[in-house]
Amino acid sequence: MKTILNALLFCLLILPASLMAQSTVTGTVTDEANAMPLPGVNVVIKGTSRGTSTDFDGNYALEVSQGEILVISYVGYTTQEIVFNGQTPINVVLAEDPAQLEEVVLIGYGSVKKDDLTGAADLLKAEDFNQGPLVSAQQLISGKIAGVSVTSSSGSPGDGQNIVIRGNGSLSLSSNPLIVLDGIPLDQGGVAGSRNPLNLINPNDIESMTVLKDASATSIYGSRAANGVIMITTKKGKDSEFRFNATSSTTVRTAVNRVDVLNADQFRSIVNTHPGADATTIGLLGNANTDWQDEIYQTAFGQDHSFSALGSLYGVPMRVSLGHSDHDGTLKRDNFQRTTASLNLSPRLFDDHLKIDLTARGNYTENFFANRGAISSANNYDPTQAVYDPNSQYGGYFSWIDSSTGQQPNLAGTNPVALLNLNDDSSEVRRLILNGKADYKLHFFSDITATVSAGIDKANSHGRTLVSELIPTSDLTWNGSRSTYTNNSTNKLFDAYLTYNKSINDIHNITAVAGYSYQSFQYDNYSYDSEAEEDGNDFEFIDKSKNVLLSYFGRLNYDYDGRYLVTATLRADASSKLNPDDRWGYFPSVALAWNLHNEEFLSNSNNINELKLRLGYGEVGNVNGLGDYLFLTRYTGSQSTANYQFGNAFYQTYRPDPLNENLKWEIGNTLNVGLDYSFFNRRVSGSVNVYQKQTKDLIASASVDPFTNFGSAIEKNIGDMQNRGFEFALNLVPVRTDDFEWSLSYNIAFNDNEITSLPFDQETGGISGGVGNNVQLHTEGEAPYSFYVFQQVYDNNGKPIEGAFVDRNGDNVINDADKYIYKDPYADVIMGLNTNLSYKKWDLSVVTRANIGNYAYNDVAAGNSYLDGIIPTTNNFLTNIHASYLENGFVSQSNENTFLSSHYIEEASFFKIDNITLGYTLDQAIKDVSVRLYGSVQNVATITDYKGLDPEITGGIDSNFYPRPRSFVFGVNVDF
Repeated sequence: MKTILNALLFCLLILPASLMAQSTVTGTVTDEANAMPLPGVNVVIKGTSRGTSTDFDGNYALEVSQGEILVISYVGYTTQEIVFNGQTPINVVLAEDPAQLEEVVLIGYGSVKKDDLTGAADLLKAEDFNQGPLVSAQQLISGKIAGVSVTSSSGSPGDGQNIVIRGNGSLSLSSNPLIVLDGIPLDQGGVAGSRNPLNLINPNDIESMTVLKDASATSIYGSRAANGVIMITTKKGKDSEFRFNATSSTTVRTAVNRVDVLNADQFRSIVNTHPGADATTIGLLGNANTDWQDEIYQTAFGQDHSFSALGSLYGVPMRVSLGHSDHDGTLKRDNFQRTTASLNLSPRLFDDHLKIDLTARGNYTENFFANRGAISSANNYDPTQAVYDPNSQYGGYFSWIDSSTGQQPNLAGTNPVALLNLNDDSSEVRRLILNGKADYKLHFFSDITATVSAGIDKANSHGRTLVSELIPTSDLTWNGSRSTYTNNSTNKLFDAYLTYNKSINDIHNITAVAGYSYQSFQYDNYSYDSEAEEDGNDFEFIDKSKNVLLSYFGRLNYDYDGRYLVTATLRADASSKLNPDDRWGYFPSVALAWNLHNEEFLSNSNNINELKLRLGYGEVGNVNGLGDYLFLTRYTGSQSTANYQFGNAFYQTYRPDPLNENLKWEIGNTLNVGLDYSFFNRRVSGSVNVYQKQTKDLIASASVDPFTNFGSAIEKNIGDMQNRGFEFALNLVPVRTDDFEWSLSYNIAFNDNEITSLPFDQETGGISGGVGNNVQLHTEGEAPYSFYVFQQVYDNNGKPIEGAFVDRNGDNVINDADKYIYKDPYADVIMGLNTNLSYKKWDLSVVTRANIGNYAYNDVAAGNSYLDGIIPTTNNFLTNIHASYLENGFVSQSNENTFLSSHYIEEASFFKIDNITLGYTLDQAIKDVSVRLYGSVQNVATITDYKGLDPEITGGIDSNFYPRPRSFVFGVNVDF
């Protein structure tokens, strides 16, 4: 009996211990949508700090006691809680949580859920970007966003992109948007030798891009946001096991189109029958059949490689990436090489009260610039001549020779191949961006977060241009030349602001931001020119400059019950570019929004996910592109030919530059009405915007009265401009099944740009034909850069009659009074249509764009399609001409009005298939490794009536454009 009692007592003693004993529970966490394992899922014991996270295969293991609750959570998914009663394994299937997946949009010094956004803004994430051989960040969004036009400046690899949001915004200042990289507003001027300032970013490092379009969204950036804002967010580390990504691609580029010039047989025929050709002239013809454009263009190759790793090291989320690009241009000897590196650390301290983001981003670029003068030379050079002449004194390259001087004739073109091979133009560009941001949620007042952000953007370049002494030239003293330059720029930024978040009874939600910003831009440039030194002129140039922007800003967001939203913003900017009396600018905005889908009469609808009406008004300023110190007297040294003589010595003099003490801000006022919509479980979504922007106090060049300033023209605030437009965006998923999905995105934008006030007309748009001719005009009541030409007269067959123009004022004299405004270079309508299809492991994307209503001046044809251009008056060399001569039969260049004929203003509307990409994904090529193989074609096809090389011309004047190539790329993307 005693033994039994002892046994029972022992059991009672160990029972609590057995109940508290821990077991190891294992399991796998997968995604409900595709049954794929989810790595990095948090598995935590409720009410404790004990927990773990899933590995790459979604597996976990955790010590758990009987009765404890497992909490399984993952960003974007619904959290699950499971009571442990001894069961194992515990496999969990997580479903996406639509509330968590709602897009968050950056708005400057903060972010909001898309549902709470009151301004006109568009967000593109990495999966939305354009595919293919994309070197610069701007190319990622081309054709993707309504009202945003992205145009490459040339076909050279890595060259800059011209971005215009909602039309041209200024006459003389920059119309490009502000670009903010991880909170740092970038200086887009760049340094000499840099093809594109945004080449510092490897496109593979970009997580998302947000475009802020109306003033109510952009005014938080004040004076720099007059033309919109593009906010770039790069990829950051995650609190998870390390994951790696490697990409590699090879690109082949080919020149698609050529300028239509006479071939060798056509050229011989015309010379032989030319009324001004004698035996000597005909004797100049060669025996070759040379296509000079074939000689300067090539099939070009390129490659891109990148590697990244992200995860958590000693509890600190981090991401590191390396990238290298090497691309040849289709113009021979054109080459772009770039190496990028980035490091991001994102530690979280004090129970997430302190969040720190530290980023270092470096870029090293080597450029070899092909001599683009070879393009125009190839269009004009005699096709009957061979490239090489073994008897040539110019390094074996054929050249015309003036018998009287033994040199190349003064006006003769230079062998295009010699221009490429005997010029060395190269540069090295280094750029480093360091920035750190700390967000501290106050322990004693958790509704307030204090943020401090600081960054530095340093760039320097070294470049040189060496021209061989063997290059054909008419200079009798030529012995080669060398010019060099060194550029340094430093951009410093400091921001400090407080954010107050408060929710009262879950009905009244308030977010307030108030802060201070300081940014300085400093430049230190030096250049040297050996030719100037030999000629006794100033051969060294030193330019040091600095400008500063000082700002205070504030924003208030009020949300009533998720239905009614108000945003009010005020920014005060002081720029050192302006005189002290007009230095400060104040830029307010207010926006209202009504979430109709949260109203009772719609909230129960299963088909309406979002329906929001927006109204916004705001003001922004602009001095971007304005020179420094224009309100101060500056002095420029004289050239050696203008030195002053005292006795036998010559002394350099200094003259004052024009000054303007009254310059003030260009001000843009924008009114925007918008509607955001999303239906049928977000399978139909998009937005509609109607806007009007008034720009007043336009800064433009203006003449001044004699003897009132130190020059004949200065920059002044003299005009007003208006942009009005309509934008529509639609995202559609017509088909979505387990194996197949088809999505479409379409956007269209209408814009009307008009100068509403200008006291006097301003000619602009220089062309090659004639001397000092301009073909564009700024004038009241018309679009900026409108074409200003003579109205061509045609015969009954539609052929232009040489020298015949309409006498528009009826005075029987054709002069400048008969010119008229005829079209402009800006499209009335821009569109983008993108298609994405996925079937099982296959994916296909097609990107297309269209511009309607844009016109271009065909300067290549206008300046060189005349019979007398073949045989110059010196009669000792020949020049090729544009093949349009065969149609128009124009003979003489002596009538300069012909260069300004409306005949050369051509409609340049187009439809382009920009990109087609086909990919295949092997989810488990080998264990824990996902591989995607893809092929892509860029610049697939262009449909247009334009007769020139390419209808997409920035500024509207087509003058010996570096052609955009067609690119073929094969790539591989590996995740492991």
